[in-house]
Amino acid sequence: MDAFAIASRSESFEELSKDLQGLFGQNWGSITVSAAGEMLGRGNMSGDEFLIVCVDAADEQDLEPIDSFVRAAIKGGFIVILIAKDVSPTALHHLLKLGADDFVPYPLPDNALSNIFQRIREKKKSAPAELMTKKSRNGVILPVYGAAGGVGSSTFAVNLAWEMAIHTRKDDMRVALVDLDFQFGSVATLLDMARRDPVFEILTDPDSLAGDTLAQAMTSYKSVLAVLTSPPEVLPLDIVDGEYIEKMLKLLQSRYDFIIVDLPKALTDWSATVLTQAETYFTLLELDMRSAQNLMRYLRVLRGEDLPGEKIQYILNRAPGFADLNGKTRVGRFSESLGIEINILLPDGGKAVTQAGDQGEPLADSAAKNQLRKEIKKIAATLVDLTVEARAAVVVD
Repeated sequence: MDAFAIASRSESFEELSKDLQGLFGQNWGSITVSAAGEMLGRGNMSGDEFLIVCVDAADEQDLEPIDSFVRAAIKGGFIVILIAKDVSPTALHHLLKLGADDFVPYPLPDNALSNIFQRIREKKKSAPAELMTKKSRNGVILPVYGAAGGVGSSTFAVNLAWEMAIHTRKDDMRVALVDLDFQFGSVATLLDMARRDPVFEILTDPDSLAGDTLAQAMTSYKSVLAVLTSPPEVLPLDIVDGEYIEKMLKLLQSRYDFIIVDLPKALTDWSATVLTQAETYFTLLELDMRSAQNLMRYLRVLRGEDLPGEKIQYILNRAPGFADLNGKTRVGRFSESLGIEINILLPDGGKAVTQAGDQGEPLADSAAKNQLRKEIKKIAATLVDLTVEARAAVVVD
């Protein structure tokens, strides 16, 4: 495929298809904005295509889908050409500020598209070879594990991933959220996404796992966050082994800058693989006996297997408030008895957290001023900023 014509209403741009047919023959396709966002978000576009985004007067009622797609495409290094039909000057000014490679009014002037494509192709030929090489991302793996059921690990993983995605929206960085609970993972529910058959296929046929099949299995949330949901059918956690998970994580690292992994509560043969590959490993718990007893057993496993427990950051969810001195004393005794340091205290977000999950929305969309959302936003910004600083330091050295 050499070109995609992307429009909410393709019938408004009938003459465009004739021009593209003459320029590309059969090597072009027409697609809706939402479908294009899905393909882009899950990495199912190679980066070599021309993306021709068509906007008409009806789109002015809600430009957000087009905005999100164009920004994501530009961020991903794609060539984006805007075509506008009967658009107001205000909307046109807004669209031009998005930073597309070129702009053409509709109906198209004679030879307008062919001249644009020729100019861009010549520019690509003259560019240094290293600039044309697809960027290898070397992503940071950030698993999230819950010491007990109901401690909020999936909620934290989903909201952390979304906050990191919107924090890096204007930068050349990509975020992925991966649900490795093949049985009862709730990432799809928390984001109101469908569980897709391609996920089932790559898990039940491990030999099929490759860059293209993984991209096909992933879904895009609002053209910003790439998501690998749990499969539509319940599968045993040992359906894959450590070698498979390591391969999957490496494929994800090559495509994304941050990979947030929501882990099952049960320990598996490949749990050690995730911990070993992780940069930082978040473990959520609550101030109760379930979390304490489960964590004690978990720590014994880590020590027995000589696993890198120093990577773990312990997060206390629904922590006592600032003025709760008695609660703070309990936290101190709790961490001391377990022999751990609790690195992060998350406030109780209240009913808004449950409501957001039921609505299938991140807290940033449903309860932006919620205290839990604010804390997760700070954590996301810190993780991104620290990673950017570390990479800059490596480049300088």
